[in-house]
This record gives sequence, structure tokens and C-alpha cells, in this order.
Amino acid sequence: MHIRQVTGGLVAALAVTFSLMSGQATAAPAPAQDTAVAARVVTYDASGSAEFRSAVDRGAAIWNESVNAVELVPSAAGQRANIRVLADNGWPRAQTTSLGNGTVWIGRQAVIEGHNTIRISSHELGHILGLPDIKPGPCTSLMSGSTAGTSCTNAYPNAAEKSAVEGYFGGALSRTSGDAPLNTLIVD
Repeated sequence: MHIRQVTGGLVAALAVTFSLMSGQATAAPAPAQDTAVAARVVTYDASGSAEFRSAVDRGAAIWNESVNAVELVPSAAGQRANIRVLADNGWPRAQTTSLGNGTVWIGRQAVIEGHNTIRISSHELGHILGLPDIKPGPCTSLMSGSTAGTSCTNAYPNAAEKSAVEGYFGGALSRTSGDAPLNTLIVD
């Protein structure tokens, strides 16, 4: 799990202590919160993803490597997952119910046409993490989806996509929704 710590509060306390010991009054730095901010854990159930299970796991791992504010983990047996991932014969799509919650379909139609399964998985998970499609777009944009062509195998979000997800999930005042429309089926 990714954890960020802010140690400004400790520094401020030490500055006040040392200044009092020396007999001189000095202004202490502005106190910072001494907190550990853990990534928001979002669980996924890929038991219905059939032959795409390893691509789904890899797509989740790519997001975990790319951002700190959210961590995608497989759900435990019997646990209700935030994200359900299914395989079907249609086109890949996602339906977000709220930020970090929804259903992803890894459609075989795109795979038959030659699109990369890991890119599809990472892209669809990106919708659940709040990102909209960016079409048309270059291969360097994960959210460009199929418009990047079948030769594109890039499954990693670019800097802007990472930054957006960090903003959606980061800190105590994180947003409750991303830019992807809620309760709408996003067909890629």
C-alpha cells in the first residue's frame, strides 16, 4: 500500500522546543498536520473476466504503479467489490456508478479486431477511476482507447491522466466524482 507522510508537525514542535531551550523567542514554522495519508483502496472482482483475468490484474497493477492516491486490489472471497469485471462478446465498455465504483466489460469484439487486452483493461479501469475518453487521441494517451489503433499497446496513463486520478482520490477533500459521466454506459 502506498503511504505518504507529512512530518512538518514534528519539525515545528522541535523548532519550538529548541527555541524555548535557548531562551530566545522565535516564530515557529506554520504547523503542518502530522498525518499518514493512505491510498484509497478500491477492490475489483475479475472472476467473471474469463480469459482476460491476467490482463485485468495487469491493468490494475499498472494503475498501482502509476498513482499513489488509489490502490486497486482483488476482492476477497465473499467480499462485495467496488468494481466488477466481466468478459462478453461485445465492445469494451464501463459503467461508473460513483468514483471508484462500477462495472467493466472486456469485450471480445475489440480483441478479435486486434486491440491489446492489457490496454483495454487499463483503459476501462481508467473510466472507473474517473477519466473520460479522449478521442481521437495518440497512443501516448491511455484514454484515447481504440482511436490509437490496433498497433498501440501502451497501457500506461500519461502525466495528465495520472494527475487527474491523483486529484480525484488524493487527500481528505478528494472529489466524489471524476470527469467520466456517472450512471452512463461508456462504450469504447
